[in-house]
Amino acid sequence: MDGSHHQIAHRALRWILTGAICISCGLQPSVTASAQELSAKSVADSIERGRTFLVNQQNDNGSWPVPGGTYKVGMSCLALMALVNCGMTAEDEPVQRGLKYLRSLRAPSPKGTYQASLVIMALAAAKDGKRDLTLISSLVQRLEKSQVRTGPDAGGWSYGPGMAIGGGGVADRSNSQYAVLALRDAVHAGVPVSLKTWRLIKQYWGTQQSGDGGWGYQSRAGSSRGSMTVAGIATMVIVNSMLGDELEINPDGTPVCCDQKDADESIERAVHWMANHFSVGSNPGVNSWLLYYLYGLERAGRLSGTRFFGKHDWYREGAAFLVKRQTLRDGAWRNRGLEADPILGTSFALLFLSKGLAPVLINKLEYKTKQQVNLKPGTIPNWNHHQNDILNLTDALSGRPDWPKLLTWQTVNLELAIQGGGVQVLRQAPVLFISGLDDPQFDEKQVAMLKQYVEQGGFIFAVDNCNGAGFDRGFRELIKKMYPQGEAQLKRLTAEHPVFRCEYLLDAESVELYGVDVGCRTSIIYCPDDLACLWDKWMRFPSKKRSPQAVSMITRAIRIGTNIVAYATGREPPNKLDQEEMANQGGAQDQIERGFLQIAKLRHTGTWDAAPRALRNLLRALNQKAGMIASTKTPILPASDPNLMKYPLLYMHGRSQFSFSKTEIATVKQALENGAVLFADSCCGSQPFDRSFRQLMTEMFPTKQLKRIPITHPLFSEQTGYDVRKVRRRQMEVDDINQPLKAKTLVVEPLLEGIEIDGHLAVIYSKYDISCALEQQASVACAGYIPQDAVNLALNIVRYALLQDIAFKEKVEGMKVD
Repeated sequence: MDGSHHQIAHRALRWILTGAICISCGLQPSVTASAQELSAKSVADSIERGRTFLVNQQNDNGSWPVPGGTYKVGMSCLALMALVNCGMTAEDEPVQRGLKYLRSLRAPSPKGTYQASLVIMALAAAKDGKRDLTLISSLVQRLEKSQVRTGPDAGGWSYGPGMAIGGGGVADRSNSQYAVLALRDAVHAGVPVSLKTWRLIKQYWGTQQSGDGGWGYQSRAGSSRGSMTVAGIATMVIVNSMLGDELEINPDGTPVCCDQKDADESIERAVHWMANHFSVGSNPGVNSWLLYYLYGLERAGRLSGTRFFGKHDWYREGAAFLVKRQTLRDGAWRNRGLEADPILGTSFALLFLSKGLAPVLINKLEYKTKQQVNLKPGTIPNWNHHQNDILNLTDALSGRPDWPKLLTWQTVNLELAIQGGGVQVLRQAPVLFISGLDDPQFDEKQVAMLKQYVEQGGFIFAVDNCNGAGFDRGFRELIKKMYPQGEAQLKRLTAEHPVFRCEYLLDAESVELYGVDVGCRTSIIYCPDDLACLWDKWMRFPSKKRSPQAVSMITRAIRIGTNIVAYATGREPPNKLDQEEMANQGGAQDQIERGFLQIAKLRHTGTWDAAPRALRNLLRALNQKAGMIASTKTPILPASDPNLMKYPLLYMHGRSQFSFSKTEIATVKQALENGAVLFADSCCGSQPFDRSFRQLMTEMFPTKQLKRIPITHPLFSEQTGYDVRKVRRRQMEVDDINQPLKAKTLVVEPLLEGIEIDGHLAVIYSKYDISCALEQQASVACAGYIPQDAVNLALNIVRYALLQDIAFKEKVEGMKVD
């Protein structure tokens, strides 16, 4: 077939594709309101309306109005906490006024356990330097002195009057939970709380749990309530973590890691109660205080790492309920009783929505070995030898420079994922943590699920507990089962690997890490040292009684964990609902094996398949988001193959040096002159690939140059699909092997370059990464576009490449992606 026939074929194919796109834009199915799924945008819009309401209701003196004025301080604290958790900081004027009001209080205010606790929580949430530590410390002393110290309620708190006097008394779970929350926030702010106080708290909640696993308002005799049971779950997680400050020390000063201990079943029993009584439309066990209960539900789910109570996704169901119940007129929430006050109702609702939306950074994998299928009560399962490891690591990362201010974690059950949820369950977080002492004994289905998770952009972080030879042997065997042909292997990471400098400079000789390279990055990292034991004992402000050696070991372990998670996530995990949407899209099965559009992938002498699933993911996105009909089967052809002439789009990427032979240059050039378009990018901004590609273009088109495509070009506008005139791109600021790696995400105009032939873009090239982002595998060391923006940019490139023919300009004018 000669050149003119190839041009005719390409033009005919463009007509077909253009018609398919136009038809798809006109036949998008309508979606009824009842069928719409909860989205991050709908939650964000709801939060913004609620926040605006609270700002508009604030008094001139920084407080908020309260009917009767009885709990004015406490109500103002809740409103202030809601604003801070909805994105405001101590630099914003409403927060400044609220803090000024709290700082102006004079004894005996704040009165009572609730208000004293809420003042601590509000001041700690604002994180306005160290200026409030003296006030927080004085309130902590008042709380500790007012704790009931004797009798059956020892360890709890009651209302007051002003502040209850320490000693005997009748406590209740509601006052007690707010005291616990305040003391936790005080510790995280740098104010110490005595271990005696924490021990009494555990005694109170541990002995007062009902036989059914729940908690009532007072004493064991009261019936269990949802609001008090979620309070108990959060409290037990907090107190177990705080009692981690009680270190057992070996003779050499190192912490004891693997002593025999019984599992704390109180949390598991309470979670089981919640699974059986779950509701978001009522407070189980009592017909009042619904919004108060929902705020407690958020804490219980987030702190315990529980995504589901039974079959109920607590955040998705709760958020959908609250978004629907928000008053359209003013953006407030109102309920019955005292929650009819819109300041109180809106504060509780915003605290649920904002804190519950926090990014899930790490999934901790729950699995069963053959020996532990029928565990005796109180036996620690293989997957959870250190119960607070991921809780503490996540806490340590929350609020660090360049990290989100609030991060969370959750447990995922591998067997439940296989039975129904699929790989999407594992992909609810960017990092999957696996640990154990004994061989995990993953079967064939489990191995396949873990491999699929990695292939879809997930990252596995594994740690051997207690120097367990069984786990070490079993994990190494897992890698061999995942990659039986040896296409990926577990190898010791060397000093050149960016994981050793992602946040801290780590010594690769003393920090023993093994990795498996899959696609664009090391997607599996294994540490044979028990980092998890040391995370389990981490405290933001440890006791001065800890040995220097123990403190040093724990700090080192946190730094190793920080580097690995920073490498895996780029410090930019998406919020909970965005992550779920990405997981669902990535988990979609191919439904179009043969379609109108096929894109050929070029094989070359360099790392031509650095991102093996990038093109397939792009084709899926074309089908799902752009309404096109594209085959997800991607032909791979050498650059010399004459069959290149059959394809309207050619795609290539890489991250190493490469070259084309004269025959390959001539074949690709002919395809482009006949009407095909070459779309290429440099994986993670690889300079060797970039230099090679520019040299290739010089050899292929000696009279033409790669020129930047101006931002006014239709390729970047909604006319083609998405408005991508501003995108987020990760850029290296420090990339020196002797310094910590520093990357910054900038909002910039996209940088694409092109070569025109007869007025058409025949080459579209990005020196910054797109392909690794399409795989959701870009690490902190990857210079390129953030995944969501990379997808939209790539969609526009493909659509424009097909629609740029002048003859079709009028037909596609103003077309938009639904």
